[in-house]
Amino acid sequence: MTNENRGEAAAGHEPAAAAPRSVAGVVDEVVLTRAGSREADERPMRTWRVVAQVVAAALVVVALVAVAGLAVSRRLAEAEAVNDAAHRTDLLAVALVQPILTDALTTGGAAALATVDGVVRSRVLDDAIIRVKIWAADGTILYSDEPRLIGTRYPLGPDELAVLRDPATEAEVSDLSKPENVFERGAGQLLEVYRPVWTPNGTAVLFETYSRYDVVTQRSASLWRGFAGVTLSSLLLLVVLLLPVLWALLDRVRRAQEQREQLLRRAVEASDVERRRIAATVHDGVVQELAAASFTVAGVADRLRGEGHQDLAGAVHGAADTIRASIRGLRSLLVEIYPPSLRRAGLDAALTDLVGGLSRRGADIHLELPAEGTDGLAEPTEQVVFRVAQECLRNAVAHSGATEIRLRLTRSRSTVVLEVIDDGTGFDLAATTGAPDEGHFGLRMLTDLAAEAGAALVVATAPGNGCRWRLTVEDS
Repeated sequence: MTNENRGEAAAGHEPAAAAPRSVAGVVDEVVLTRAGSREADERPMRTWRVVAQVVAAALVVVALVAVAGLAVSRRLAEAEAVNDAAHRTDLLAVALVQPILTDALTTGGAAALATVDGVVRSRVLDDAIIRVKIWAADGTILYSDEPRLIGTRYPLGPDELAVLRDPATEAEVSDLSKPENVFERGAGQLLEVYRPVWTPNGTAVLFETYSRYDVVTQRSASLWRGFAGVTLSSLLLLVVLLLPVLWALLDRVRRAQEQREQLLRRAVEASDVERRRIAATVHDGVVQELAAASFTVAGVADRLRGEGHQDLAGAVHGAADTIRASIRGLRSLLVEIYPPSLRRAGLDAALTDLVGGLSRRGADIHLELPAEGTDGLAEPTEQVVFRVAQECLRNAVAHSGATEIRLRLTRSRSTVVLEVIDDGTGFDLAATTGAPDEGHFGLRMLTDLAAEAGAALVVATAPGNGCRWRLTVEDS
């Protein structure tokens, strides 16, 4: 083990700034916790914030329903308006137009045109119907209330010809780009309805009306008001009824979270107290008894040597050495369980003791401490830094097979950064996070420690690529 205290490299080793080879330096870093993550985790549990989110979501739903309802009501209104226009044209054709038709209309007789024109202008045209046309089968306009169209000829479309062959009433939105609709283009969008009527000699002609599309807009608005009044009020009422239930549930969740945090703090405090108790019991009991035993056995060995029993004295002296080695091992274990130097001598001394104990397990551990020291750090900061360092070193020594580990602590004003880098086997972070096994149980502990302290914890590792931990904590 090389202890590079306060940035100085020990003899026989590379400079302190260099990192071990084969460390996770080319692996993407994964953020396990962010600075202030404890506060960030609490925010979603604030009742007013969640209620505001629910209300906002409800308003979005209401808006979507409103848009969808408007589209549906417009389609329904258009369908109803088309049906109404078709029905009205049917009535006009049967009750008014066909009874006044004469065979002379097909030959352009003036009297026939005058008769039709009088009925159309007095009883057909109104605010809704603005144009009437009567077509011959060859596409000649026999009559229109627009005199300029009479006698002009435009080929009938397949739909119009089909109506003349198989009598029916058809309605559609007018295509005002067609040349026969040139005089209707200034009236806006129109509904076009056509059906056959017959002259006295049985000749089929096409009766066509053009109605304003405004009726669709009016009908759509009427349907929308009826739809919106029921649907939107129902949605808003549902939200209002759910708010007390949601508020109560969130209050329960908030209280449960507070209880969980209290339990977690008590568990941490209890763990600390229990570690201290165990360490004190072992130190004041077993360690002291072993120390007394080692002195007694060493004294026996000295007497035997003085009496000339060299072989027996050597064996007893070896037993004393074994007892002293056991005492050193126990003391190293006590430092890991609870470092008395953390409160008494500070973080620097506690980390030095920690590295000294773990280095006896075979790994070469380099410790780099800031030149200005860590005096003045708040106790919570010292505790989280030490516990994260302790857990990272334990994992590296026990599970990674690392031969070289670097523990680097830097300090800049109120920010403390801890880095633990090893050249071990690394691990699959995604697999370990999804299904932690016995070898990486400490990952959850490290994340919880950092999150509870509001610190940022980052790891970079991959199988066969070592591991790099970085903890950043703001001292307060």
